Amino acid sequence: MRVNFTVNGRPQEADDVWEGESLLYVLRERLGLPGSKNACEQGECGSCTVRLDGVPVCSCLVAAGQAEGREVVTVEGLAEYARERAGGTPAQDSGLAPIQQAFLDAGAVQCGFCTPGLLVAADEMLERNPTPSDADIREALSGNLCRCTGYEKIMDAVRLAAARQSEGV
Repeated sequence: MRVNFTVNGRPQEADDVWEGESLLYVLRERLGLPGSKNACEQGECGSCTVRLDGVPVCSCLVAAGQAEGREVVTVEGLAEYARERAGGTPAQDSGLAPIQQAFLDAGAVQCGFCTPGLLVAADEMLERNPTPSDADIREALSGNLCRCTGYEKIMDAVRLAAARQSEGV
């Protein structure tokens, strides 16, 4: 089957997709977007999280055909997505989305395997809730597992992004 969908703001087409092929596989192997990681393949770790029509989903659990006619945002598209939300102005001088810059500034990136899913989930939560409590952050990130950081620097990064967002930085 052929799947037509929008990925990171660009129309995409994937040919010869078989029924059981995951969105994760199509993104990584067919479209060359390796940011979403293939880890558990059971929707337990969150490393493959993308936004499907704005909603965070584990792309390993989404059949590629379910993306037909829909919009997908991956970690590679977060900066552009942030620019669109801001009315076309750059999200950061660095070219990164605010949440990506906050993760760097707070030292929340270690091995990087969980980072793409955490970034996508945190970005969605901050769009929905610009002034989250710690409980809100924990809930939004509860589907994402990290084995390196102990989560404190991740929490710091999300708090930093929220503070910068409220200050208009």
